[in-house]
Amino acid sequence: MITRGIIAEYGTPEELVAAVRELRAYGLGDLDTFTPYPVREVEPLIGVRRSPIPRWVLAGGLLGAALAYLIEWWCAAVSYPVIVGGRPYHSAPAFVPIAFETAILVASLTAFVAVIVYARLLRLYDPVFETPGFERASVDRFWVAAFVDATVFRELEADAAGLRGKLESAGAMRVVLFAGPS
Repeated sequence: MITRGIIAEYGTPEELVAAVRELRAYGLGDLDTFTPYPVREVEPLIGVRRSPIPRWVLAGGLLGAALAYLIEWWCAAVSYPVIVGGRPYHSAPAFVPIAFETAILVASLTAFVAVIVYARLLRLYDPVFETPGFERASVDRFWVAAFVDATVFRELEADAAGLRGKLESAGAMRVVLFAGPS
């Protein structure tokens, strides 16, 4: 788990976009932004990709429908066949409503779990959260963090003044190097 890097605070989204470009030009790749509202100009710069959650939900729904239909078919046609009014053992129209409802149930549970997993909501600690003033990221400040490995972090520490100067020239109010337990 990468727990080292540099984080900078900005007052406007325009300054944030300029800082992301500056960090990209500096050669840092794993960037993340923390903003009070979505800043669409930053998304292509930090490499936001399309979410895989819809595919997981579709797969869960199809699996739920297939499993429900299979269970109904097995019970009615194989395990306990009962002749009722001359109807066939496998009566597909009777199985569709339960299969549909099971598909909805499994798809919604899949969506719930996928959102928790992909949003990393089970993570209880992140060293970024200990940055002084970071609580304003949900109110009125814009933050950009660059996550790096140990060797690049040592280079950042050695050249902290140079990078700090570049970020402050882009309008940074605060620039902090952070490192958490790895």
